[in-house]
Amino acid sequence: MLDVQIMAEAFPNLLQGVGLTGKLAILILLFGMLVAIPLAYARNAQSAWLHGPASAYIFVIRGIPSLLQVFLVYYGLGQFDFVRSSALWPIFRDPFWCVIIALGLNSAAYTAEIIAGALRLVPKGLNEAARALGLSWFQTQRKITIPLAVRLALPAYENEIILTVKATSLASTITLLDLTGAARLEVSNTFAPYEVFLTAGAIYFCITTSLSWLLRKLEQRLSIENRAVAQKARELQVGAAAHA
Repeated sequence: MLDVQIMAEAFPNLLQGVGLTGKLAILILLFGMLVAIPLAYARNAQSAWLHGPASAYIFVIRGIPSLLQVFLVYYGLGQFDFVRSSALWPIFRDPFWCVIIALGLNSAAYTAEIIAGALRLVPKGLNEAARALGLSWFQTQRKITIPLAVRLALPAYENEIILTVKATSLASTITLLDLTGAARLEVSNTFAPYEVFLTAGAIYFCITTSLSWLLRKLEQRLSIENRAVAQKARELQVGAAAHA
């Protein structure tokens, strides 16, 4: 029978791991986004010197399990003498930062593909109209391409955010006491894996459901703003045609 008392007693102990789970998810997404933006532009570049390595990185990283990537960073890099003697060794010997690096690079591959696809969906006529009006490449990206691409990429990026939150559970495999790590510790104390992991699953469900609701609200708000951006884009095309 399901022991509700064990679940109630385990609940506050599991909540202690939620903070680390949230911190990991935020830092992984930020690091992944910083890597993904230039990677996405390289992915869409016409130059083979940019397109080739970016495509290869995305293809390889997406083909390797996330858990294996965590192990490669945490256990693998320490095997090299030049890593242990470098200034980066304090980072690579810390499981917290190893998870950020491994899962951040993994997230970057998926996010880059999302952004690259969104950039390709932005009508080329808008860029041509911007050049006709004398806007630089950076001005075009900042005022036209990126705002439209963000709105196009958001639905797919919502899934990446949810998957990243759940992927933080891999941190428990290298000694970190996130939500899953706290659950494993509680199981060793109570010998009640069913009740404890069911409670942890319920907490994960509440977190991901709340995130999905917030992201849907953001998407609805951006869809309203997207119509305003589209109107400005049409005005830009009209102005470029008149200028020509």
